Amino acid sequence: MKVATKSKAQAAARYTTPALEKGLDILELFASTSEELTKREVARRLGRSVSEIFRMLVCLEQRGYLAQTPDEDRLRLTLKLFRLAQEHPPVRRLTEKALPVMHELAHHTNQSCHLGVLDSYEVIIVAQVDAPTSTGFYVKAGSHVDLMEAATGHVILSHQRPEMRRRAIDAWKHASNSPLPDDLDAHLQRIRRRGYEERPSYQVAGVTNVSYPILDAQGYAIAALTVPFLKRVHDATTVRDVRTHLEEAARQLSKEIGGL
Repeated sequence: MKVATKSKAQAAARYTTPALEKGLDILELFASTSEELTKREVARRLGRSVSEIFRMLVCLEQRGYLAQTPDEDRLRLTLKLFRLAQEHPPVRRLTEKALPVMHELAHHTNQSCHLGVLDSYEVIIVAQVDAPTSTGFYVKAGSHVDLMEAATGHVILSHQRPEMRRRAIDAWKHASNSPLPDDLDAHLQRIRRRGYEERPSYQVAGVTNVSYPILDAQGYAIAALTVPFLKRVHDATTVRDVRTHLEEAARQLSKEIGGL
């Protein structure tokens, strides 16, 4: 056992890539904050010197992953990573199939809608369609949402393979360093039995999130389609109307991608 452990440690040391690790550390730092950072702030947060990361920052800026602010003192993350994710074939195929369905859903309900997928310990909104009205509420495409504060995330978890669900929950616990909600298991079971989630928004008062899973051929969720329902004066649309149209849209999209 000691020999095996030593062999693994030697292999890890032999294949380390310091420059790549520094670049990934920088990208992950910018992805985790909405702030614009100076080179000195980046170095301090990563526990490195400015000279260690200077060339990497220049490279990331030249490749379009970072951009300077107008005063050229601070750096911010661009949308290049998001565009790359959108170009990934499975995501691109999903969004291409989803957008026509989502536009029809928005038209029938007078509400916005968004499509979210699970990425490790959080939900990423990969597509979004505005309500066809002058006012409304929406979650913008590209947003990262806390897994435990998203109806979309709970719907995906409840319709997920047990090992994938466990892995996502463990990753969330590690990243957030927070305890799980006491009723999480029972809550996910209720969603699974009911087939959808309907509950007040975790983040915005007056909004009710209604979410249905997009299922693959084995009946597991690869995404969830969600309407953040906002009741308008003089609009006869109800949550029940939203459920009806959203369920049909989710079934249609699941069928389009070869699912159940």
